Amino acid sequence: MPLLKIVNYPAPVLLAAARPVEEFGDKLAALVGDMFETMYHAKGVGLAAPQVNISSRIFVMDCSGSEDETQKIAAINPEIIYTEGKQTGDEGCLSFPGIYVPIRRNLRAILRAQDVSGNWFELDGTELTARCVLHETDHCDGIVFLDRMTVLKREMAKRKIKRLQKTGKWE
Repeated sequence: MPLLKIVNYPAPVLLAAARPVEEFGDKLAALVGDMFETMYHAKGVGLAAPQVNISSRIFVMDCSGSEDETQKIAAINPEIIYTEGKQTGDEGCLSFPGIYVPIRRNLRAILRAQDVSGNWFELDGTELTARCVLHETDHCDGIVFLDRMTVLKREMAKRKIKRLQKTGKWE
């Protein structure tokens, strides 16, 4: 499967809400397969379609790093239907290479989404799974993890990005 190009912040597709998926079939299944390959190649645990320059409400995740097939999840038209608790932990993003910042998220999240065949399912996740589900659903809503940082951390991250842009190390 071909690898897709991951776009970096501030690509416009990252900052706009993605369109719902209405067609299910081989083309969608192939895209999801390509997204998994791209995510694994980039050493990520989640990847949303906007991160590969596609404005569709799709994300893939695997918090096991391809160690456990049961952790491999494709979520189409995701929505968070319940959250509780709080956790703070370092978070990174494939569209923000080299930036890791403590982010406060819910400890538990219940996701409602469709699989690649269009069947609805729910996923009840805690800790890393909840963090990943919330992060990737944010991408589908046009929210980047920069938006979840404290003002100070956000300004520091933006300065780092500007430095990397000037040196040509940030596309």
